[in-house]
Amino acid sequence: MMTENELNLLAAYMVDTHGLKAIQYADTAVEELEQIGERLRAEAWRSLRGVVLDMVEGRRSKAGNMLH
Repeated sequence: MMTENELNLLAAYMVDTHGLKAIQYADTAVEELEQIGERLRAEAWRSLRGVVLDMVEGRRSKAGNMLH
């Protein structure tokens, strides 16, 4: 499993590279992984999606700090 720091780094990379589309990519990954029975990997992508969403909506900095 990824550490919180690794999750933040990956989310920041996805946001920098793909912007809002990063959320769609995460949704697609979750759906495809669940279809083939990869529940653990799907859950990791679901967690990543949550961090990406927080960054896109300004609730989390790219360093991983929660913003108020």
